[in-house]
Amino acid sequence: MEELVIRDADVVDGSGGPSYRADVVVDRGRIVSIVQEAAAAGCQRPKARRELDAEGLVLSPGFVDMHAHSDLALLRDPDHSAKAAQGVTLEVLGQDGLSYAPVDDRTLGEVRRAIAGWNGPGDDIDFDWRSVGEYLDRLDRGIAVNAAYLVPQGTVRALVVGWEDREATPAELDRMRALVAEGLEQGAVGLSSGLTYTPGMYAGDAELTELCRVVARYGGYYCPHHRSYGAGALQAYEEMVALTREAGCALHLAHATMNFGVNRGRAPELLSLLDKALADGADISLDTYPYTPGCTTLVALLPSWASEGGPEAILARLADDATAERIRHHLEVVGADGCHGVPVEWETIEISGVGEPALADHVGRTVRESADARGEAPWTTARRLLLQDRLGTTILQHVGHEENVRAIMRHPVHTGGSDGILQGSKPHPRAYGTFPHYLGHYVRELGVLSLEECVAHLTSRPARRLRLPDRGLVREGYRADLVLFDPETVAAGSTFAEPRTPPTGIPHVLVDGRFVIEDGRRTDVLAGRAVRRAG
Repeated sequence: MEELVIRDADVVDGSGGPSYRADVVVDRGRIVSIVQEAAAAGCQRPKARRELDAEGLVLSPGFVDMHAHSDLALLRDPDHSAKAAQGVTLEVLGQDGLSYAPVDDRTLGEVRRAIAGWNGPGDDIDFDWRSVGEYLDRLDRGIAVNAAYLVPQGTVRALVVGWEDREATPAELDRMRALVAEGLEQGAVGLSSGLTYTPGMYAGDAELTELCRVVARYGGYYCPHHRSYGAGALQAYEEMVALTREAGCALHLAHATMNFGVNRGRAPELLSLLDKALADGADISLDTYPYTPGCTTLVALLPSWASEGGPEAILARLADDATAERIRHHLEVVGADGCHGVPVEWETIEISGVGEPALADHVGRTVRESADARGEAPWTTARRLLLQDRLGTTILQHVGHEENVRAIMRHPVHTGGSDGILQGSKPHPRAYGTFPHYLGHYVRELGVLSLEECVAHLTSRPARRLRLPDRGLVREGYRADLVLFDPETVAAGSTFAEPRTPPTGIPHVLVDGRFVIEDGRRTDVLAGRAVRRAG
């Protein structure tokens, strides 16, 4: 007898088609039978060792977080309720061009310092891997939800070229190509870049095109955090479209939005650009989070020249008064490339987390508010934070526009991504609320998307981008990564004031047919594994 029958569920199967009522039978990690209500009339209904009454609940495929920063969190925190409670059953790691494989001992230490604001310093992690394959093997020991991985281009460049702002030599480019190929052969699904982060931002288009040719050869995709989401955003999008078309590579635009005052109401221009490329045969998709503020590290705002050489070089420049004044001028007057070419507005930069406990009183205030409380200039406060927190400070940037958010999420190639940073005492609520916020706020309350359409955005579309032949739909033979939620009550509990509040209306989540969330509570099941690139 099969393990489980989910009885009387309203199935929203991920295809975008209309819902239907059915009994769904799960056995050994897969959906083995779907008996629709009409077909069951007058017939014996399926039975199993366990029955779950799903009356009033929607059954859908598990949600795919196309942009996650859980690279260490999945290892550090087996519970991982931040994502499991949202119905996420698969996360895509290795984002924004910086992660922990492939590395050597030198590069690992540098990367740990550079992205401590994203993932913590990692002092509690046994970094017993160096290659992409070894990292995926580490995930296979048991994690809360499944995870795929992108080869991080910035980490590859740090490993081969270092943190200098210069062109790669032919020999270095050959080695970077080989490392990308090796990562893809070991199971990575594509390549990511962070083109406002060092050292990935030092790569020119020719270098990126060559790496994308390797990705294309393996059927993967390129996922850039491109060169600007502010001034010059459209040109930055155009650059990525042209580059990947030249390389013959699929393109997935990370947290694709139009931010800062210069881009208010300009989402239609972005969508027109994408529509023209799609009509011309380009393979493009994108992800967004359903909020207006962004989230990054304070050090990311600095001009690229100030970040050359890596974390220790940055700290040395900040400690020098004359160089620090040059940095301030670029930030406040010129518009640093790290701040997307827009002069920084300190009243929009909210401090969301610090690594140094003595700095905790800054959290929850904007840089300007914190500076005013101390009777000093905002840059003085920001500089002190960077030095005393050793670059570990995380921030929220309140620079987005609701009309842009809504317009982009309606696009047919849109998928969901939290861009969730789980560090800090006051993280962005998207880390804990992205997926129920789509379903509760944008579907039920605003009607921006229909339920069926939204579920497709969060399930089958990302599965298609990841080339996963047996995930993303409620179909016989597919993996039983499933979510049961109440469409009348599902909502994000997380807010900017209380960002770690769990969602409501998601009582059950299954990964590989096993309950990771049952009756609204996290079980001790670690059913997740690394999801490797399809051959």
